[in-house]
Amino acid sequence: MPTALVDVFDNMCSFESLCDAYDNARKKKNYRLEIMAYTANLEPNLFALQRDLFAETYNVGEYRIFFIYDPKLRMVMAVCFRDRIVQWTVYETLYAFYDKTFIEDSYACRRGKGTHKAADRLQYWLRQVDRKPEPWYYLKLDISKYFYRISHEILLDILSRRVHDERLLRLLARIISSNGMHFGIPVGLDPGMCTEDMRLEDCGIPIGNLTSQLFANIYLNELDQYCKHALKLHYYVRYMDDVIILSNDKAHLHDIKNRIELFLTEHLQLNLNKKTTIRPITCGVDFVGYQIWPGYRKLKKQSARRILRKITWLCKQYVEGKVTEEDVIRRIASYNGILEHCNSFGLRQKIDAIFIEYTGNPAPWPIKKNKEKT
Repeated sequence: MPTALVDVFDNMCSFESLCDAYDNARKKKNYRLEIMAYTANLEPNLFALQRDLFAETYNVGEYRIFFIYDPKLRMVMAVCFRDRIVQWTVYETLYAFYDKTFIEDSYACRRGKGTHKAADRLQYWLRQVDRKPEPWYYLKLDISKYFYRISHEILLDILSRRVHDERLLRLLARIISSNGMHFGIPVGLDPGMCTEDMRLEDCGIPIGNLTSQLFANIYLNELDQYCKHALKLHYYVRYMDDVIILSNDKAHLHDIKNRIELFLTEHLQLNLNKKTTIRPITCGVDFVGYQIWPGYRKLKKQSARRILRKITWLCKQYVEGKVTEEDVIRRIASYNGILEHCNSFGLRQKIDAIFIEYTGNPAPWPIKKNKEKT
Protein backbone atom coordinates (compact mmCIF):
# COMPACT_ATOMS: atom_id res chain seq x y z
CA MET A 1 0.00 0.00 0.00
CA PRO A 2 1.42 3.43 -0.92
CA THR A 3 2.36 5.51 2.12
CA ALA A 4 1.75 8.93 0.52
CA LEU A 5 -0.19 10.68 -2.22
CA VAL A 6 2.33 11.94 -4.78
CA ASP A 7 1.73 13.69 -8.13
CA VAL A 8 -2.03 13.13 -8.19
CA PHE A 9 -3.13 16.71 -8.99
CA ASP A 10 -2.97 16.40 -12.79
CA ASN A 11 -5.07 13.24 -12.84
CA MET A 12 -7.51 14.66 -10.28
CA CYS A 13 -8.09 17.74 -12.47
CA SER A 14 -8.24 15.90 -15.79
CA PHE A 15 -11.34 16.46 -17.90
CA GLU A 16 -12.37 12.83 -17.40
CA SER A 17 -12.15 13.16 -13.61
CA LEU A 18 -14.16 16.38 -13.67
CA CYS A 19 -16.83 14.70 -15.82
CA ASP A 20 -17.08 11.88 -13.29
CA ALA A 21 -17.27 14.43 -10.49
CA TYR A 22 -20.03 16.29 -12.37
CA ASP A 23 -22.02 13.04 -12.69
CA ASN A 24 -21.66 12.35 -8.97
CA ALA A 25 -22.58 15.90 -7.98
CA ARG A 26 -25.80 15.94 -10.00
CA LYS A 27 -27.15 12.50 -9.01
CA LYS A 28 -30.86 12.72 -8.13
CA LYS A 29 -30.71 16.51 -8.56
CA ASN A 30 -30.88 16.87 -12.35
CA TYR A 31 -33.87 19.20 -12.38
CA ARG A 32 -32.58 21.87 -10.03
CA LEU A 33 -32.32 25.19 -11.84
CA GLU A 34 -28.69 25.70 -10.85
CA ILE A 35 -27.67 22.31 -12.26
CA MET A 36 -29.70 22.72 -15.46
CA ALA A 37 -28.05 26.10 -16.07
CA TYR A 38 -24.58 24.59 -15.55
CA THR A 39 -25.40 21.60 -17.77
CA ALA A 40 -26.62 23.83 -20.62
CA ASN A 41 -22.97 24.86 -21.19
CA LEU A 42 -21.34 21.84 -19.67
CA GLU A 43 -18.10 21.53 -21.67
CA PRO A 44 -17.18 25.26 -21.54
CA ASN A 45 -17.99 25.30 -17.81
CA LEU A 46 -15.86 22.23 -17.07
CA PHE A 47 -12.95 23.52 -19.16
CA ALA A 48 -13.13 26.88 -17.36
CA LEU A 49 -13.12 25.08 -14.01
CA GLN A 50 -10.16 22.98 -15.11
CA ARG A 51 -8.23 26.10 -16.14
CA ASP A 52 -8.88 27.67 -12.75
CA LEU A 53 -7.69 24.55 -10.95
CA PHE A 54 -4.47 24.24 -12.97
CA ALA A 55 -3.76 27.98 -12.71
CA GLU A 56 -4.51 27.79 -8.96
CA THR A 57 -6.95 30.67 -9.27
CA TYR A 58 -9.90 28.57 -8.08
CA ASN A 59 -11.61 29.86 -4.95
CA VAL A 60 -14.58 28.46 -3.09
CA GLY A 61 -17.75 30.43 -3.79
CA GLU A 62 -20.03 31.96 -1.19
CA TYR A 63 -21.83 29.62 1.16
CA ARG A 64 -25.55 29.55 1.79
CA ILE A 65 -25.97 29.14 5.56
CA PHE A 66 -29.14 27.78 7.16
CA PHE A 67 -30.17 25.96 10.34
CA ILE A 68 -31.87 22.59 10.77
CA TYR A 69 -33.08 20.54 13.74
CA ASP A 70 -31.75 16.98 13.33
CA PRO A 71 -32.63 16.39 16.17
CA LYS A 72 -30.71 19.33 17.67
CA LEU A 73 -29.96 22.68 16.08
CA ARG A 74 -27.20 22.47 13.47
CA MET A 75 -25.71 25.13 11.24
CA VAL A 76 -25.45 23.79 7.68
CA MET A 77 -23.43 25.40 4.91
CA ALA A 78 -24.18 24.73 1.24
CA VAL A 79 -21.93 25.62 -1.70
CA CYS A 80 -22.86 26.18 -5.34
CA PHE A 81 -22.86 23.35 -7.89
CA ARG A 82 -19.47 24.33 -9.36
CA ASP A 83 -17.84 23.92 -5.94
CA ARG A 84 -19.55 20.57 -5.42
CA ILE A 85 -17.86 19.29 -8.59
CA VAL A 86 -14.47 20.26 -7.15
CA GLN A 87 -15.34 18.61 -3.85
CA TRP A 88 -16.26 15.38 -5.59
CA THR A 89 -13.01 15.11 -7.54
CA VAL A 90 -11.01 15.93 -4.38
CA TYR A 91 -13.07 13.49 -2.33
CA GLU A 92 -12.59 10.58 -4.73
CA THR A 93 -8.82 11.16 -4.83
CA LEU A 94 -8.43 11.36 -1.05
CA TYR A 95 -10.96 8.67 -0.14
CA ALA A 96 -9.32 5.98 -2.28
CA PHE A 97 -6.09 6.53 -0.37
CA TYR A 98 -7.21 7.39 3.17
CA ASP A 99 -9.88 4.72 3.57
CA LYS A 100 -7.11 2.10 3.64
CA THR A 101 -5.46 3.89 6.56
CA PHE A 102 -8.55 3.85 8.80
CA ILE A 103 -9.13 1.20 11.45
CA GLU A 104 -11.69 -1.52 10.77
CA ASP A 105 -14.07 -0.28 13.46
CA SER A 106 -14.52 3.26 12.18
CA TYR A 107 -17.96 3.26 10.56
CA ALA A 108 -19.00 6.79 9.57
CA CYS A 109 -19.12 7.97 5.94
CA ARG A 110 -17.33 4.90 4.57
CA ARG A 111 -18.48 2.59 1.80
CA GLY A 112 -19.67 -0.74 3.16
CA LYS A 113 -19.94 0.66 6.70
CA GLY A 114 -22.65 2.90 8.22
CA THR A 115 -24.87 3.00 11.30
CA HIS A 116 -26.32 -0.51 10.99
CA LYS A 117 -22.88 -2.12 10.66
CA ALA A 118 -21.67 -0.08 13.66
CA ALA A 119 -24.66 -1.22 15.75
CA ASP A 120 -24.13 -4.84 14.66
CA ARG A 121 -20.46 -4.73 15.64
CA LEU A 122 -21.14 -3.29 19.07
CA GLN A 123 -23.95 -5.75 19.74
CA TYR A 124 -21.68 -8.66 18.70
CA TRP A 125 -19.14 -7.52 21.30
CA LEU A 126 -21.82 -7.04 23.95
CA ARG A 127 -22.92 -10.63 23.44
CA GLN A 128 -19.35 -11.81 23.76
CA VAL A 129 -18.68 -10.03 27.05
CA ASP A 130 -22.15 -10.72 28.46
CA ARG A 131 -21.25 -14.44 28.61
CA LYS A 132 -18.36 -13.71 30.95
CA PRO A 133 -18.88 -13.99 34.73
CA GLU A 134 -17.70 -10.49 35.74
CA PRO A 135 -19.76 -7.32 35.12
CA TRP A 136 -18.79 -5.21 32.09
CA TYR A 137 -18.99 -1.48 31.57
CA TYR A 138 -18.91 0.89 28.65
CA LEU A 139 -17.30 4.29 28.21
CA LYS A 140 -19.20 6.54 25.81
CA LEU A 141 -17.15 9.46 24.51
CA ASP A 142 -18.88 12.39 22.86
CA ILE A 143 -16.86 15.31 21.51
CA SER A 144 -18.24 18.78 22.04
CA LYS A 145 -19.30 20.58 18.82
CA TYR A 146 -16.94 18.41 16.80
CA PHE A 147 -17.31 19.85 13.27
CA TYR A 148 -17.28 23.41 14.60
CA ARG A 149 -14.07 22.87 16.63
CA ILE A 150 -11.71 21.20 14.11
CA SER A 151 -8.52 23.25 13.92
CA HIS A 152 -7.55 24.26 10.37
CA GLU A 153 -3.85 24.30 11.24
CA ILE A 154 -3.88 20.84 12.81
CA LEU A 155 -6.02 19.38 9.99
CA LEU A 156 -3.61 20.70 7.33
CA ASP A 157 -0.65 19.35 9.31
CA ILE A 158 -2.28 15.89 9.45
CA LEU A 159 -3.03 16.01 5.71
CA SER A 160 0.52 17.14 4.84
CA ARG A 161 1.97 14.00 6.45
CA ARG A 162 0.55 11.86 3.65
CA VAL A 163 -0.32 14.31 0.86
CA HIS A 164 3.02 15.06 -0.81
CA ASP A 165 1.57 16.99 -3.73
CA GLU A 166 2.02 20.72 -3.10
CA ARG A 167 -0.68 21.84 -5.54
CA LEU A 168 -3.21 19.52 -3.94
CA LEU A 169 -2.23 20.75 -0.46
CA ARG A 170 -2.75 24.37 -1.52
CA LEU A 171 -6.17 23.47 -2.94
CA LEU A 172 -7.09 21.67 0.30
CA ALA A 173 -6.04 24.76 2.27
CA ARG A 174 -8.38 26.92 0.15
CA ILE A 175 -11.27 24.49 0.65
CA ILE A 176 -10.68 24.31 4.41
CA SER A 177 -10.36 28.08 4.88
CA SER A 178 -13.19 28.77 2.39
CA ASN A 179 -12.05 32.32 1.63
CA GLY A 180 -12.02 33.30 5.27
CA MET A 181 -15.59 32.22 5.99
CA HIS A 182 -16.17 31.79 9.73
CA PHE A 183 -17.51 28.34 10.69
CA GLY A 184 -15.99 27.88 14.14
CA ILE A 185 -17.99 28.21 17.34
CA PRO A 186 -16.34 29.21 20.64
CA VAL A 187 -16.25 26.66 23.46
CA GLY A 188 -19.44 26.68 25.50
CA LEU A 189 -21.71 28.09 22.80
CA ASP A 190 -24.33 26.40 20.61
CA PRO A 191 -24.94 27.27 16.93
CA GLY A 192 -28.15 29.09 17.83
CA MET A 193 -26.41 31.18 20.50
CA CYS A 194 -23.44 32.15 18.33
CA THR A 195 -23.98 35.23 16.17
CA GLU A 196 -22.06 35.69 12.93
CA ASP A 197 -19.57 38.14 14.45
CA MET A 198 -18.76 35.62 17.22
CA ARG A 199 -17.81 32.78 14.85
CA LEU A 200 -14.15 31.78 14.60
CA GLU A 201 -12.07 31.84 11.42
CA ASP A 202 -9.28 29.40 12.32
CA CYS A 203 -11.43 26.39 13.19
CA GLY A 204 -14.57 24.63 12.03
CA ILE A 205 -15.41 22.82 8.81
CA PRO A 206 -18.78 23.23 7.05
CA ILE A 207 -21.46 20.66 7.84
CA GLY A 208 -22.90 19.95 4.40
CA ASN A 209 -19.62 19.75 2.49
CA LEU A 210 -18.75 16.36 1.04
CA THR A 211 -15.08 16.92 1.86
CA SER A 212 -15.95 17.74 5.49
CA GLN A 213 -17.07 14.15 6.10
CA LEU A 214 -13.70 12.87 5.00
CA PHE A 215 -11.71 15.58 6.78
CA ALA A 216 -13.59 14.76 10.00
CA ASN A 217 -12.70 11.07 9.67
CA ILE A 218 -9.05 11.84 8.91
CA TYR A 219 -8.90 14.16 11.93
CA LEU A 220 -10.25 11.62 14.42
CA ASN A 221 -8.25 8.80 12.87
CA GLU A 222 -5.48 10.27 15.04
CA LEU A 223 -7.55 9.28 18.09
CA ASP A 224 -8.26 5.83 16.62
CA GLN A 225 -4.56 5.14 16.14
CA TYR A 226 -3.75 6.38 19.63
CA CYS A 227 -6.41 4.16 21.22
CA LYS A 228 -5.42 1.10 19.23
CA HIS A 229 -1.63 1.38 19.37
CA ALA A 230 -0.83 3.39 22.52
CA LEU A 231 -3.75 2.32 24.74
CA LYS A 232 -4.07 -1.18 23.18
CA LEU A 233 -7.88 -1.11 23.21
CA HIS A 234 -9.68 -4.04 21.61
CA TYR A 235 -13.34 -3.22 22.27
CA TYR A 236 -13.28 0.19 20.56
CA VAL A 237 -15.79 1.38 17.96
CA ARG A 238 -16.31 4.85 16.51
CA TYR A 239 -19.02 6.47 14.42
CA MET A 240 -17.78 9.99 13.59
CA ASP A 241 -17.43 11.70 17.00
CA ASP A 242 -19.26 9.01 19.02
CA VAL A 243 -16.90 6.44 20.56
CA ILE A 244 -17.75 3.36 22.63
CA ILE A 245 -15.12 1.43 24.65
CA LEU A 246 -15.87 -1.73 26.66
CA SER A 247 -14.03 -3.04 29.73
CA ASN A 248 -14.65 -5.19 32.81
CA ASP A 249 -12.68 -2.70 34.92
CA LYS A 250 -14.51 0.54 35.74
CA ALA A 251 -11.38 2.15 37.18
CA HIS A 252 -9.53 1.33 33.96
CA LEU A 253 -12.23 3.08 31.93
CA HIS A 254 -11.88 6.19 34.09
CA ASP A 255 -8.13 6.14 33.43
CA ILE A 256 -8.73 5.64 29.68
CA LYS A 257 -11.17 8.57 29.67
CA ASN A 258 -8.62 10.85 31.34
CA ARG A 259 -5.85 9.85 28.94
CA ILE A 260 -8.08 10.31 25.90
CA GLU A 261 -9.27 13.68 27.17
CA LEU A 262 -5.64 14.79 27.57
CA PHE A 263 -4.78 13.54 24.06
CA LEU A 264 -7.75 15.34 22.51
CA THR A 265 -6.89 18.60 24.27
CA GLU A 266 -3.14 18.56 23.57
CA HIS A 267 -3.07 17.11 20.05
CA LEU A 268 -6.42 17.96 18.44
CA GLN A 269 -7.71 20.94 20.46
CA LEU A 270 -10.99 19.16 21.17
CA ASN A 271 -13.02 18.70 24.35
CA LEU A 272 -15.37 16.02 25.62
CA ASN A 273 -18.91 17.11 26.45
CA LYS A 274 -21.24 16.28 29.33
CA LYS A 275 -22.71 13.26 27.51
CA THR A 276 -19.44 11.38 28.08
CA THR A 277 -20.31 8.65 30.59
CA ILE A 278 -19.33 5.27 32.11
CA ARG A 279 -22.15 2.83 32.84
CA PRO A 280 -22.83 -0.95 33.08
CA ILE A 281 -23.72 -2.59 29.77
CA THR A 282 -26.90 -3.86 31.44
CA CYS A 283 -28.23 -0.27 31.16
CA GLY A 284 -28.05 -0.47 27.36
CA VAL A 285 -25.59 1.45 25.21
CA ASP A 286 -26.80 4.60 23.47
CA PHE A 287 -25.12 4.46 20.04
CA VAL A 288 -25.94 5.47 16.43
CA GLY A 289 -29.58 6.17 17.22
CA TYR A 290 -30.26 2.92 19.07
CA GLN A 291 -30.27 1.74 22.66
CA ILE A 292 -28.32 -1.53 22.41
CA TRP A 293 -28.29 -4.50 24.78
CA PRO A 294 -26.60 -7.89 24.22
CA GLY A 295 -29.88 -9.57 23.25
CA TYR A 296 -31.81 -6.81 21.48
CA ARG A 297 -31.84 -3.16 20.47
CA LYS A 298 -34.47 -0.46 20.40
CA LEU A 299 -34.81 2.88 18.69
CA LYS A 300 -34.06 5.74 21.07
CA LYS A 301 -37.22 7.06 22.72
CA GLN A 302 -36.58 10.54 21.38
CA SER A 303 -36.30 9.17 17.82
CA ALA A 304 -39.44 7.06 18.23
CA ARG A 305 -41.45 10.08 19.43
CA ARG A 306 -40.14 12.15 16.52
CA ILE A 307 -41.23 9.49 14.00
CA LEU A 308 -44.73 9.31 15.50
CA ARG A 309 -45.05 13.13 15.41
CA LYS A 310 -43.98 13.27 11.76
CA ILE A 311 -46.36 10.52 10.70
CA THR A 312 -49.27 12.14 12.59
CA TRP A 313 -48.50 15.46 10.89
CA LEU A 314 -48.30 13.78 7.47
CA CYS A 315 -51.63 12.00 7.99
CA LYS A 316 -53.25 15.33 8.93
CA GLN A 317 -51.86 16.74 5.68
CA TYR A 318 -53.55 13.83 3.87
CA VAL A 319 -56.91 14.56 5.56
CA GLU A 320 -56.61 18.21 4.43
CA GLY A 321 -55.93 17.06 0.87
CA LYS A 322 -52.37 18.43 0.76
CA VAL A 323 -50.70 15.05 0.13
CA THR A 324 -51.88 11.75 -1.33
CA GLU A 325 -52.29 8.42 0.43
CA GLU A 326 -49.40 7.17 -1.73
CA ASP A 327 -47.18 9.90 -0.23
CA VAL A 328 -48.10 8.74 3.28
CA ILE A 329 -47.47 5.08 2.43
CA ARG A 330 -44.10 5.92 0.87
CA ARG A 331 -42.95 7.85 3.96
CA ILE A 332 -44.09 5.12 6.35
CA ALA A 333 -42.33 2.51 4.21
CA SER A 334 -39.07 4.42 4.63
CA TYR A 335 -39.53 4.46 8.41
CA ASN A 336 -40.34 0.74 8.43
CA GLY A 337 -37.07 0.16 6.60
CA ILE A 338 -35.24 1.84 9.50
CA LEU A 339 -37.24 -0.04 12.11
CA GLU A 340 -36.42 -3.43 10.61
CA HIS A 341 -32.96 -3.08 12.15
CA CYS A 342 -34.21 -2.98 15.75
CA ASN A 343 -36.88 -4.49 17.99
CA SER A 344 -39.79 -2.25 17.08
CA PHE A 345 -42.95 -4.34 16.88
CA GLY A 346 -44.83 -2.10 19.33
CA LEU A 347 -43.73 1.11 17.58
CA ARG A 348 -44.82 -0.21 14.18
CA GLN A 349 -48.21 -1.11 15.64
CA LYS A 350 -48.58 2.52 16.77
CA ILE A 351 -47.63 3.73 13.28
CA ASP A 352 -50.26 1.49 11.73
CA ALA A 353 -52.88 2.68 14.22
CA ILE A 354 -52.20 6.31 13.22
CA PHE A 355 -52.46 5.39 9.52
CA ILE A 356 -55.78 3.57 10.03
CA GLU A 357 -57.21 6.36 12.20
CA TYR A 358 -56.62 9.09 9.62
CA THR A 359 -57.09 7.22 6.34
CA GLY A 360 -59.76 4.71 7.34
CA ASN A 361 -57.89 2.04 5.38
CA PRO A 362 -56.00 -1.01 6.66
CA ALA A 363 -52.22 -0.74 6.59
CA PRO A 364 -51.04 -2.10 3.19
CA TRP A 365 -47.95 -3.80 4.65
CA PRO A 366 -47.61 -6.76 7.01
CA ILE A 367 -46.44 -6.25 10.58
CA LYS A 368 -43.78 -8.84 11.29
CA LYS A 369 -41.73 -9.31 14.40
CA ASN A 370 -38.04 -8.54 13.96
CA LYS A 371 -35.75 -11.47 13.40
CA GLU A 372 -33.17 -11.70 16.17
CA LYS A 373 -29.67 -10.81 14.99
CA THR A 374 -27.11 -13.46 15.81
